[in-house]
Amino acid sequence: MIFINIISIRGAITVEENTSSNILKNTSLLLEEIIKLNNIKKSDIISILFTATRDLDQEYPAKAARKLGLLKCSLLCFQEMHVKNSLNKCIRILILLNSNTSQDDVKNIYLKGASSLRNNL
Repeated sequence: MIFINIISIRGAITVEENTSSNILKNTSLLLEEIIKLNNIKKSDIISILFTATRDLDQEYPAKAARKLGLLKCSLLCFQEMHVKNSLNKCIRILILLNSNTSQDDVKNIYLKGASSLRNNL
């Protein structure tokens, strides 16, 4: 029997402007940090779910993942649920991957204004 351990990693980042280049640049920065700090092999990534707040509509964040060479995993973008007084211009990521790492050892990454989402990290 083959045992496969699937873990999830969360992350978020805010962007300065609702432009294609800004969305791609910041999504890439977040993905690169998550991959580096969690020692992820791209081939272990199963899928990545992206959400963007409703004020970000100039680009799909998943496009940044493809530009980083994440070609064999499933990518899907959603609009973040709008909650009154919530963080604006925010992209969130959920990565599912095969790993020998315990879920307890995962490093979730929150950058720029999104660091306010997880004060416990």
